[in-house]
Formats: sequence, structure tokens, C-alpha cells
Amino acid sequence: MAIREAHIETSRVTSSMRWYVLGVMCLIYAVNIADRYVVSTVLEPIRLELKLTDAGVAFLTGVPLALFYVGFGIPISWLADRMNRRNILSISLVLWSAFTVLCGLSVTYWQLLLSRIGVGVGEAGGTPPCNAIVADYFPPQRRPMALGVFALGAPIGAWLGADLAGAVAHAFGWRASMIALGVPGVLVGLLVYLTVREPVRGGLDAADSVPNASVLESLRAVWRQRAAFHVIMASGVCALWGWGLVWWTPTFLMRTYHLNVAEAGAVTGHAHLVGGLVATASTAWWLSRPSMADPRRIVWMLASGVGLATIPSFIAYWTDSLWLAKLMFWLFIPAIYFYIGPCMGLLQNLAPIRMRAMFTAWSVLVGNLFNLIVAPQVVGYLSDCFAGTSGADAASLRLALLVLAPTGLWAVCHFLLAARTIATEQQRVTGWAPSV
Repeated sequence: MAIREAHIETSRVTSSMRWYVLGVMCLIYAVNIADRYVVSTVLEPIRLELKLTDAGVAFLTGVPLALFYVGFGIPISWLADRMNRRNILSISLVLWSAFTVLCGLSVTYWQLLLSRIGVGVGEAGGTPPCNAIVADYFPPQRRPMALGVFALGAPIGAWLGADLAGAVAHAFGWRASMIALGVPGVLVGLLVYLTVREPVRGGLDAADSVPNASVLESLRAVWRQRAAFHVIMASGVCALWGWGLVWWTPTFLMRTYHLNVAEAGAVTGHAHLVGGLVATASTAWWLSRPSMADPRRIVWMLASGVGLATIPSFIAYWTDSLWLAKLMFWLFIPAIYFYIGPCMGLLQNLAPIRMRAMFTAWSVLVGNLFNLIVAPQVVGYLSDCFAGTSGADAASLRLALLVLAPTGLWAVCHFLLAARTIATEQQRVTGWAPSV
């Protein structure tokens, strides 16, 4: 059977169609986040069963996924800038969901390792095509808002991977939590293929398109667009800071406060779901206001929010009080979501029409190198070092997390640097100048 290649013209896109596609893309992002981060909830049960060190379990669950995620992300995004993005997205979603199920069916170290690699390969075709499709369903002035709505998938997915997965793991074992999250993704992949139409590239942009670019040309374009470079770095460092801390939080709670896997997931689950949804939705609403038409105001807002949230991110792992830690999580965890949509929207407005998936791929590469390789490995390594010969424990993990917490201030610097040139560079790419 031939693969369907139907496109939909810009003039035929209705408001309800735009919002339906945006809702489906948001659902895909939720599945993406849930399948990627479910292992952080069951990290300690996996470590104990396989008799691994902190560095060892960090490598098994994070590094293989990240290496193949970023390794395949560039060529798949290159294809997405040339071929039907809907088809690439649906195939990728079915692939990573099936491998998530295989993670749950794994009984040995090597089976789990290979399955996590499969998840990484599939997820490489997720976020870049999603972003590019949304960008061609919404005009430039509404893209930060639209991708802010798209980012609602992150807190929903994190809640699924923390609270729901923790409850399933406590009742039926850690493998069942992965199967429970993997199977629905296969069905969503079929939904995408059957109901989403491929939009015309650049149909809502005033600026002329550029020819298809090579991988190196897209990288040079990112470097020339200094604001794009700083937005990518700011987003990546936010992932290092926020998602790196969250990766180890269930293990930290289990060791420090002697909680089981379900209780640890529940401590942060509602902060992910409620706090993340409120922060993301409020940001999307705020970005729809005329006063936020100037992209400089967006990056100033992001710098302020991340800078303030860095303080509770430190206190949460410094205190010995579970009550105070919970309060700090409610202040810190929403901040790891509110920057996602605005950064995606800003980047789509800084990317040439036929480089949109590639610009997103470079951002995904930086973010996932930081939060799936650097953060888990560095925290795990530091935890083992601080513990010495006695083996990693609550105290050693606490110290390692306190080393990571201040990196939120690094992201603030990149947001402020992006503000210098972002308005002129956005106008040059989209042909649209905000009236402020």
C-alpha cells in the first residue's frame, strides 16, 4: 500500500483544524515525555535489581537513549525538511512506543539497554516534525502561543511518567509501568496517520523560502542567527538544570525520606501535572497578549522566571524537611515547563522555512545531551565519589544535586544575550515586524 502524501493548502485550513492538529501534537509530546522519563521514577528499583552503582544505572537508562536520540535526530530532521512530516512522525511514534513496551518485557541488562536504544531512535523523529507542523498551521505572531499550548504535553507526560507510573510500578512492578505507557502510544501513532494532514511549508510566512539546506548549512545558519544560538543554549541549559534535577528526584526522595516508589512519584506528580499545566497554560495565554509581540519581552520574561526558580531548586535538595522540600518542588518544578513552548516558538520564527525541523533538531540535540547524558552521569558520578568506598547513599546524592542546582543562572545569561538581536533577526527571517 502506498504511503499517503496528501497536503492541505493554507487557504483550506480552518480554525478548528488548526486547534485539532495542535491538540494531537500536544498529545504526542505527552507520550514522548512519559516514555522518556518513566525510567527516572523506577530508577532505584532497576538499580537494586541489576545491582548497579548510581553512575551505572544513570548510564543504562539515560546515555543509550540520548546518544541514539541525538544521533538519529539530525538525519531524521533533515528528511522532515524535505518529506512528509506527518508520515515521519506517525512511524516514529509507533516505533518508540513499541520499544517502550519491550523495555517492560526486558529481563536482562542487555535487553533493557537495547530497548532503550530503540526508544531513542524512535523519539528522534518526534519533536522536530511536531514543531515544524505546528509552525505551518499558525502564523508567525501566534507561534510562541501555539507552541506554548503544545508544551502542555510536557507536564502531562511527566505526571504520567511519575505519579501514574509510580502507582503501577508499586502495584505490579517496574516493568508493568513501561508497558502501560507504551501501548497507548502505538494507537496515537495510528491516529496521527489517519487524521492529520501535512500543511504546505511556509504558507503563512511573508518572507521568501530558501532552498533545501544541508546539515552543515543549517548549523551555520544557527551560528549566524546569534539569537537562535542563545535561545538553543538557554533551552538546553534549562533542561540540564531542571530535568537533570528531576531525573534523580524520585531516588533522592526514596533514600532521604524512606518512601516507596509510589509515594516518591506522588510527591512530585501533582507539582508536574497541576503546577506544570498552570505555568505552561498561563505562559501561553500571556504570550497571546499584544504586549508580548516583541520577542525581547519574551526572553526577558524567561530570564526572570528561571532566575527566581533557581533559588527553590537549591533549597529543595538542601533541606531535611519533607514538608519544605514539597513546597520548594511546587515553586521549582513548574519552572521547568514554562520556558519550553516560548523557546520553541522563538526558534521557529528565527529558522528559515526549510530549516525549521533542523533548527529544532539542533535544539533537541543540545537539550538532550545536557539532560540525558551530562546531568544523569555527572550527578551519578559525583554521588559515587562523595560516598567513597561505602557506596552511594542519601547524603552523597544530596551533595551531587546541590552542585547541579545553581546552573539555572547559566541559562539566564543566554536569555539576556538573545535579547540583543532577536527582534531584527526574527524580522529578517519571517518578514513580520511586531508593532509595539
